[in-house]
Parts: sequence; C-alpha cells; structure tokens
Amino acid sequence: MILTLTPNPSIDRTVELAGTLARGEVQRVTSVVSQGGGKGVNISRAAVTAGVASIAVLPADRDDPFVHELLSAGIDCRPARPAGEIRVNIAITEPDGTTTKLNSPGATVTAEHLEALSRTLLQRAHSASWVVLAGSLPPGAPDDYYAGLVAQLRGTHARVAVDTSEGPLSALVDALPASAPDLMKPNGEELSSFTGGDPVVLESDPLAAAAAARTLVDRGVAAVLATLGAHGAVLVTAEGAWHATPPPTTVVSTVGAGDSSLFGYVLGDLRGLPPAERLALAVAYGSAAAGLPGTTIPEPEQVRPELVAVEPLDVEMSYR
Repeated sequence: MILTLTPNPSIDRTVELAGTLARGEVQRVTSVVSQGGGKGVNISRAAVTAGVASIAVLPADRDDPFVHELLSAGIDCRPARPAGEIRVNIAITEPDGTTTKLNSPGATVTAEHLEALSRTLLQRAHSASWVVLAGSLPPGAPDDYYAGLVAQLRGTHARVAVDTSEGPLSALVDALPASAPDLMKPNGEELSSFTGGDPVVLESDPLAAAAAARTLVDRGVAAVLATLGAHGAVLVTAEGAWHATPPPTTVVSTVGAGDSSLFGYVLGDLRGLPPAERLALAVAYGSAAAGLPGTTIPEPEQVRPELVAVEPLDVEMSYR
C-alpha cells in the first residue's frame, strides 16, 4: 500500500490555450479542466489507476466536495482538520506544451493543524510499503516539517519518499543524514538550489545531474531520482547511476508528469525491479503523463517502459 501526504492540496484548474500566451491580450481558451490535486493526491490517483492500494492523507473537511471527488474516483481519502478552504492552482498550457503555473499559497496553519495531520499519517504508516511526502507546505508550517516526519517514520517498516522544493527541500537537505529518506525526486532547478550548480546545465547534462544527486546519496539518501524534463531522468543509488532517455513524446501538459515519474519508480520497487528498470518505468510514466491534457494520469496500457533507453553513468569519473 502507498500512503501519501499532501499538506497543501489544491484544486488544479488547467486552462488550455489555442495559441501562444500573450501578456495583456484577450486570448481564446480551448478547454478548462478542474480536478482535485496536489502532488500526493496525484500519486494516489496514479496508484488507483494501476490497481495499487493507496490512502491519501490531506487537510480537508470530510464533507468537502474535494474529498467526495477523490472518493468517487476510488481514492481512499483520510482528511485531517483543515485551516481553511482548499486553494486553487491554475496551469496555463500552450499548444507546444509550455506550461505556466499560478499557485495559490493555501490557508495558514497552526501547530495544532499540523499535529492532526501528522497523527492521521502516522496512524496508517505501519501498514504501508511506501509513504510519500509531497508538495509545498502551507503558510505557517515550519520548513523542517518534512524532515521531522521522515525521522518519525523511521520507526515504521515503510520506505519514505519526499518530493518538495524551496524551503522544505533546503531544510531536509540541511538535516541529513538524520532526515534521509529512501527516495528524493528533485528536478534540475531543485538540485541546483543546494549544490550551487547551474540549473540549465544540470537539466541538460545527465552526468552533471548525477554528480549532484550523488552528493545526497553520500549523505544518506538511499536513492535520488532526478527528473530532467525532455532530457529524461537520472537515478543514483549506492549501487550506481543510470540515465534514461524518454521516447519521442508530443508534450501536451507537463502538470503532474513529475508525480507520475515518482509513482513509476515506486511501482517498480513494489514489483521488485532492479534500479535501471525502476528508472525506465519512472520515465515511461512521466512521458505518458506529459502527452496527456491537464493532470491526467496515464493508464497502465499507455505506459511503455520498453521504449525508454537506459544507460549506466560513471559518476566517479565526473568527480575527477
């Protein structure tokens, strides 16, 4: 079972444009799609689609339409006491797949709200194979909230994945190795935030990205899945490093592609696949999601890991 935590869930509203986004102009919209989301929610949605048991923990009223939407989609949802209404995030997608995101901050939480959320998660962690802590933190939450949860989850048998950015990511890295999860999923920009590297170089150079990811493995993180957009992804573990090149994909929307990649890796682990095959499945899931509108989660038959090319990387050489 995959247990997910989304501390700052959102109603994801995707606006598809007929042409290129032009500031200050009136433009024609092709479609508008709204869906309950947030990184953890997206991963639970992917799990249900693939026939894997999942529970989504998030702050919301039990009678909130957001919760009812998830339940109607077959997602086992365990809400904790919220601080306010669920935020709305807007993604504007252009015909070439370029996506502009407008993310709301969310309701301001107190220590009591966070304690209720943590308690709801920890009560179910003992029955999970993986616990995924994902997304931004709401206003009022300390940056080290995820780092503290990782330490608490070490008392369970569950493996822990973290996918976050900015302050929460920095706090997690600063607390290593005490806060080291089993999996981290940064992108090139997030890798650069704590390595000091050039985000453009890290996004386009798999060897440079793997070398940056290796610094996390050296500090106790079991595996780092670094997603690099059109350049695929790299996986670094104590066993080695690999780069996966995605199959040709017509990008429709990148919203949720990283979440699908993370799920693909976790699914590969649950299936007992070796690291290179876990990486291939992760990239296949991310590519399939990028070819779908909005935050649409790919169906298993749309995921083609056999089309993903994986090659080993000599990260040690990059240090010399």
